[in-house]
Amino acid sequence: MTLTVGIIRASLPSYFPERHGVFEACLGAVEELVTAVDGQVAVAPNIPMDGAGAREALEYCRAQGAGFVLLIHGGFTMGDVAREVAMGEMPMGVWATPEPTHENDIQLNNFVSLNMSLSIARGVRDLSRNPVQWYFGAPEGPALRDRLSRSLRALSARERLKGARIGVVGGLAPTFYNMDVSCDALARQLGVEPVHVDIHRMVEAMAAANGSEVETEIAAMGACGEIQGVSDEQMALTARAALALRKIADLDGYDGLAVSDWPALQENPGMHPGAAFSWLEEKDNMAIASEGDVLGTVTQIVVRSISGRVGSLLDMTSPQFSSDRILMWHGGGGPLYMADAGRVAWINHPMIGRGTQEGPKFGAIADFEFVDGPHSVLRVARSGTAAFAVEGEVRAMGESGFTGCRGWVTGFSDRGQACSAEDVVTSVMEHGLEHHFVLVPGSWADDFLEFATWCGMELLPVIQAHGGLSSRTARKC
Repeated sequence: MTLTVGIIRASLPSYFPERHGVFEACLGAVEELVTAVDGQVAVAPNIPMDGAGAREALEYCRAQGAGFVLLIHGGFTMGDVAREVAMGEMPMGVWATPEPTHENDIQLNNFVSLNMSLSIARGVRDLSRNPVQWYFGAPEGPALRDRLSRSLRALSARERLKGARIGVVGGLAPTFYNMDVSCDALARQLGVEPVHVDIHRMVEAMAAANGSEVETEIAAMGACGEIQGVSDEQMALTARAALALRKIADLDGYDGLAVSDWPALQENPGMHPGAAFSWLEEKDNMAIASEGDVLGTVTQIVVRSISGRVGSLLDMTSPQFSSDRILMWHGGGGPLYMADAGRVAWINHPMIGRGTQEGPKFGAIADFEFVDGPHSVLRVARSGTAAFAVEGEVRAMGESGFTGCRGWVTGFSDRGQACSAEDVVTSVMEHGLEHHFVLVPGSWADDFLEFATWCGMELLPVIQAHGGLSSRTARKC
């Protein structure tokens, strides 16, 4: 689903908004920014001056399927207009532009309206579950456009989750109880529906895949990374797994997949689909999670919406507090665009079969290091009722990390405040966060947390490292 932004223009009778072109300039900016997130704008035809007019404008926006209503103060606006819109409980923003001059008679007086509207909204709605965002600035102002763009990206992610269906192929990995979700809570909070898909359907689709399509897929994978020691049989199974999962997602209209990649697939047909996950993430931009991690898939859908690309679903592995770094790693999955200088290899899964006479031969994975630079570490948690986000720098630091998709992350921050690797680990442990996180290039934590706020989720803060048993008192570092 795409975002529709309902626009309500408001002002007392005055020629000043028209003289200064307030509504025209604001609408032009909104339409440009909404188009950038593939959304659309619905402008209420009336300019309400009282509660009745506000109800009429709000009903128009609802009828157009608006997922966000933006109340634009062109000039001073009476409180009953803001009150009616706020009582509607739709995600809401209020915008006022600066005065065109600061001498002689005041022209618009709409900042006072902005102040009044926000304080009125606090009185008539639960802002923890139905927040209101405020915007102050000229339509061309960089700060205003950044603030509004962030809201639109976050709201677009929220809208895309409504009615989203996730195909859960084979269910949870054995005993991964922490990744179990309440379907009722997830539907109530985010509108997401997990749907069970029998793993035999995947296996049957693999067997039925067209031979020429399999060869085409292998050739395309080989063009993106060197095949190192993986047998032709295993590469064919990898290609068949990608084709099968793509077919399941397309036929059933799933917005993402969560797949139990072990142990059933090692028994039949005798492979691991890690490389297939990487390929689908790279080629199809598919939101897909290993080990049946539904919330990992949800996080990937949100990441794809706000950043344009899915990230890499990873474990936090081998923290080194003395070096203030954490290795983000997984032995399977991760889109190839994240690789440093495009250096990618397709290799045998290093752990399945390790130590046996046959050795590791069950399926391929992508092997690469992440490119240096700013990254975000994100997770939707607790059946969709909570969210965690930090930012950091991927930085090559001597050791290359374990075989698979990996990178050392250091220089952490939480909402602009520096945090240590030990703070991050303390937070993960004491919040009891599920053990997959999405790492994505760029600084997206603010967008992700705004998305979570629009959804009424709990924002889990970074907990400062401390000695002894946790006091359960979380405070930002």
